[in-house]
Amino acid sequence: MPRRRYPHDVRIGILGGTFDPLHIAHLHAGEVAYRQLDLDEVRFMPAGAPWQKAGRQVSDAAARLEMARLATEEVDYFTVDDREVHRDGWTYTADTLASFPAQDELFLILGADAAAGVPSWNRTEDVVERATIAVAPRTNSARSEVDAVLTGHVWLEMSRLDVSGTELRAWIASGRSPRFLVTDPVWWYLRENDLYS
Repeated sequence: MPRRRYPHDVRIGILGGTFDPLHIAHLHAGEVAYRQLDLDEVRFMPAGAPWQKAGRQVSDAAARLEMARLATEEVDYFTVDDREVHRDGWTYTADTLASFPAQDELFLILGADAAAGVPSWNRTEDVVERATIAVAPRTNSARSEVDAVLTGHVWLEMSRLDVSGTELRAWIASGRSPRFLVTDPVWWYLRENDLYS
């Protein structure tokens, strides 16, 4: 991918989500994006009050933020960005992207299921104008669905890891171990705080 360089700019990958919990598929997408897109860093951004999850129970923001920190702390080009957690009201991607310096080159990392829904987002035009969308393939979403609604996006060349937060929470609630689907520090956090059980 050609690099669009501005003076003192940074290439930042933004991987947002509820991260309830952050799992290996998120980390794999971040790693592939970092390498494939020649990024300077990947920011994992837990959502504060995501409008897409209205009416659904989401774990406490502080717990999700801590799990994100634990999952990423061993990788120096992974950081956790807490700006959405501290924002009042619903969190919208357009507002988040607008909060970055104009000279930063942004790449919004999305699963194919989320990418297919971008046209329904608040201020879609602002989102696709400010960031290049990098799409991680998902087993439950066809490539054609994304290509039909987006232009100028990039597909990440990665394995499809069929892991979801919803399934992990159900797995844990049934008494099964999520070890190796989350990092060991996250696994210990889940056990110590009795989350999802």
